[in-house]
Amino acid sequence: MQKKQYLKNLVQLNFAVLIISTSGTLGRYIELSVPVIIFLRAFIGGSFLYIFCKWKKLSFKINAKDYKTIFFSGVLMGMHWITYFISLKLSSVAIGMLSVFTYPIITSFLEPIMLNSKFKKSNLLLGLMVLIGIYFLAPEISMKNDQFIAVGFGVFSALCYSIRNIYMKAKSSEYEGSILMVYQLIIVSVLLSPVFYFYDVNGLGVSLPAIFILALLTTAIGHTLFVYSFRNFSISAASIISGVQPIYGIIIGMIVLGEYPGVRTIIGGSVILGTVLIESVRSFKE
Repeated sequence: MQKKQYLKNLVQLNFAVLIISTSGTLGRYIELSVPVIIFLRAFIGGSFLYIFCKWKKLSFKINAKDYKTIFFSGVLMGMHWITYFISLKLSSVAIGMLSVFTYPIITSFLEPIMLNSKFKKSNLLLGLMVLIGIYFLAPEISMKNDQFIAVGFGVFSALCYSIRNIYMKAKSSEYEGSILMVYQLIIVSVLLSPVFYFYDVNGLGVSLPAIFILALLTTAIGHTLFVYSFRNFSISAASIISGVQPIYGIIIGMIVLGEYPGVRTIIGGSVILGTVLIESVRSFKE
């Protein structure tokens, strides 16, 4: 019975990761300006999550001392999404997702600095491996090369996501993950609310179905299922399993968009994902 329950929980967690993995394909598919896409993603997804939290009767009370941290994390979340989607628009699902998935290694470098924890010398080797993987993703170092620029945006997106996660690490034990996500989505929505004055929204009607999938399925439902999986798995174990996210995303991109990664992308992606797996397993054992 325990084995069956474990397999059921494992399937649920992988389903959550699969849903989250649709972001890459949807980011490429929706033909709107990136800031408009992210505003709609945050506003619609945040509204859905707010209704869910009210239904679950979760407390929205936040201590005044945490306002600044939560606001800053919301800004970082917005920057992470915007730069990630720019990376997708400039390249492909594979390049965008793999470059963003450097965030676990970036986190391993930033965490000792930001939280005054012990730095592991082995991180230098892991960092070198990631740089090798990035080199294969963007072989031509030129600002005229969209793929190189896309990798740059992807890595910067990973940096924003890493800093946001570190800032929110302590708060995740004080507040429900869904509540924190609602506040961050509200912050992103408010900050991006002027986008309709600056960007063309032609094609909004045609894109609405995909936007609703991105906001409701990928953002609200995917996030909620992933957070609730922590009840059955440790965060470290969930992080290891979530390492298949770019693989799911690339497969979805192949099926929906017909985007097939090249040999260099496969090599670079394998190096990056292998490095992330090593770091995740090492963290899991500690």
